[in-house]
Amino acid sequence: MATFQFRTVPHIHAGRGSATELATIAAPLLAGVERVVLVTDRGVRQAGLIDAPLGELEVAGLSVLVLDEVIADPPEDMVLAATARARDFGAQLVIGFGGGSSLDTAKLVALLLGSDQPLSDMYGVNKVRGQRLPLILIPTTAGTGSEVTPISVVTVGETSKMGVNDPALYGDLAVLDAALTLGLPRHVTAATGIDAMVHAIEAYTSAIEKNPVSDALALAGLKKLHGSIERACLDGADMEAREDMLLGALLAGQAFANAPVGAVHALAYPLGGIFHVPHGLSNSLMLPPVLRYNAPSAEPLYTQLAAHLDLAGASTEALVTEMERIAGVVGIETRLSQVGVSHNDLPKMAEDAMKVERLLKNNPRPMTLEAAHACYESVL
Repeated sequence: MATFQFRTVPHIHAGRGSATELATIAAPLLAGVERVVLVTDRGVRQAGLIDAPLGELEVAGLSVLVLDEVIADPPEDMVLAATARARDFGAQLVIGFGGGSSLDTAKLVALLLGSDQPLSDMYGVNKVRGQRLPLILIPTTAGTGSEVTPISVVTVGETSKMGVNDPALYGDLAVLDAALTLGLPRHVTAATGIDAMVHAIEAYTSAIEKNPVSDALALAGLKKLHGSIERACLDGADMEAREDMLLGALLAGQAFANAPVGAVHALAYPLGGIFHVPHGLSNSLMLPPVLRYNAPSAEPLYTQLAAHLDLAGASTEALVTEMERIAGVVGIETRLSQVGVSHNDLPKMAEDAMKVERLLKNNPRPMTLEAAHACYESVL
C-alpha cells in the first residue's frame, strides 16, 4: 500500500434539530467561554435560522456578537473588518453558520484572532503560523463541505480569488442539521448540490494525493448526492433527500480536503471573481468541458464513477451526459452566455484560471492556456 495521510475534523454531530441543541452539543468547547462570535449572512439571519441556537447560547449565559455582513465570494476587506469587530468584542470562540462563504469567513476570523500573522501571508498551502480560536461550523447548504475542509477562499482586489489551505482551518466541531436546509431555494439547492458532486469527482481523480480513504468517501458522497439532488430540488420539504444531500456534501468535503480538486475549480474561479457567479454554479458550468478534456488521462477513473452510479455504457461521456441531464432537470444555467460571459471575456478568464496553480497541479491532465480557452468556448 502506498504511503498516504488523511485528516478531518475531530467531532461531527448530525441529526434533525441539532442546531437547536447547540449549547448542549458544544458544551465541552464552551466550558470557560463567555463571549462568542457567530458569523453568518443577512439572508440566513432574516430567515430566522439562527434564532433557536442563538437563544440556546444566551440561555447558557453566553454573550453573542452576530456578524451578518458576509457576502458571496467574501472580499478580503470584509474578512478583516469582521475580525476587527470580533477582536474588539473579546471573542473567545467562533461559530460559522450558513453557506460556504460564511463558513470560510468564520474559519479565517478564528485564525486571525488567534494569530498575529497577516492574512496576506497565509495565502497558499501550509503557510499558517500560530493557533486559532475554538471553531464550530454549521452549514445551511449542502454543497461546499467547508465544515470539514481546511480551506478558505476569499476575493482579493477586484476579481482575484485566493485560498488559504492549512490544517489549522479544520474546525473543532461540525454540526449537520438538515432542517436548516429545508427553505433553501431550488436554484441554490441545485447549484450547491452539483458543486458537492464536483468535489467527489475531482477528489476521485486528484493527481497527487488521491488515496483509499478519500476514494471511499468520494464514492459514498457521490452516490448519496446523485440519489437525492433531483428529489431535493423537486420537493424542497423532502427531509430524507435533504439529509442525504447534507451527508453527501460532507463526505465529498472530507474527500477533497485530502485529495484536492483540480481544473474544474480553477476554471470556475474567474466566473466567481469577475462575474460574481455563485461558486456552485461556476463549477457546474465548467464540469462537462473539463471532464471531456481530462478524458485521455482519466477515462478509467471516470468509467469507474459512471459504473458506481449505474450509468448505462459506463464511460466519461456517460458521466458527462448524466451531469448535463441533472443540470437540465434541476433547471440551472448550462451556458456561460447565460451568466453574462461573452467571447471577448474568454482570454482574460483563461489567463486568470492558469494562475490557480495550487489547484491545476492536482488535475489528472496538465491544463494549458489554449485548453482553458477551449473549455470556456465549448460552453459559451
